[in-house]
Amino acid sequence: MRTLLKSNALPVLVGLGAMAASFTQAGAADKVTYGTNWLAQAEHGGFYQAVADGTYEKYGLDVTIVQGGPNAANSALLISGKIDFYMGSPQSEISAVEQGIPIVDVAAIFQKDPQVLIAHPDQGIETFEDLAKLPTIFMGKDGYLTYFEWMKANFPGFKDEQYKPYNFSPAPFLADKQSAQQGYLTSEPYEIEKQAGWTPKVFLLADSGYSPYSTMITTQTALVETKPELVQRFVDASIEGWYNYLYGDNAKANALIKTDNPEMTDGQIAYSIAKMKEYGILESGAALEKGIGCITEEHYKKFFEDGVAMKLFKAETDYKKAFSAQFACKGVGMALKK
Repeated sequence: MRTLLKSNALPVLVGLGAMAASFTQAGAADKVTYGTNWLAQAEHGGFYQAVADGTYEKYGLDVTIVQGGPNAANSALLISGKIDFYMGSPQSEISAVEQGIPIVDVAAIFQKDPQVLIAHPDQGIETFEDLAKLPTIFMGKDGYLTYFEWMKANFPGFKDEQYKPYNFSPAPFLADKQSAQQGYLTSEPYEIEKQAGWTPKVFLLADSGYSPYSTMITTQTALVETKPELVQRFVDASIEGWYNYLYGDNAKANALIKTDNPEMTDGQIAYSIAKMKEYGILESGAALEKGIGCITEEHYKKFFEDGVAMKLFKAETDYKKAFSAQFACKGVGMALKK
């Protein structure tokens, strides 16, 4: 599903950066497309916010958000040049380097991957390590091949026999108190609490050392090389959008999200925003001092080395080709935080 979202015209205000003001006054905006990795939700809120409140327009951009979903192929559209930016992931970008596909991460909106494991509240599971005591962990195949490999390598007790396929329904987990289930911090715990009437135990893998960034701004290497100024404007405007979404009036952005994804509810959106703040999904690590979107070689290297240990990547891969640190970590938008 492709939805064209255009911001309403807003006057240039005194105090806006000279760069942003000059682009607003320059005339026709540059048309840019950004593909998300799933249906519209609060986890995409900053991008919708930058459309809704005119931030992209302020930076001379006319942005189309190309919604992801079960039948979308936005990553392929980026590779083929049909969209300009995509909500990628370091694992995909490092794998692309290994395949000779020239795409690159230019900002890391989520400093922490929101992947969680969820357990019942009355089974003595109080720490991440306690999950190893359970006979069953419901996981998708991708999780089994990635973060579960990391779990087995870094914590004693986790073993292949615990794995059972996750069918994207909480019913098997709810029926088995001696089980855990994969999930996303901002969604599955909310749904489980609604269905079961109790609050589950939630363990964020990132807080136990699992290190990938998430919700990237990814583009073709060629765009970085030929139009770095355009890349910079999109990164800066998106970051401002995220500060405004988290700390300003996000009503119009949420309305756009619900237009693209009518199944999204106000309750789910509010829960997601609260959890993103509570767990420092966007604001932790280097982003605390250098702003949302910060991407560093140190962080990227750690995930690459973890991935080599998990046999996701080849040790000789030049992982530095998968990201560029020149566009973020500049404190853009931090003054908007209230």
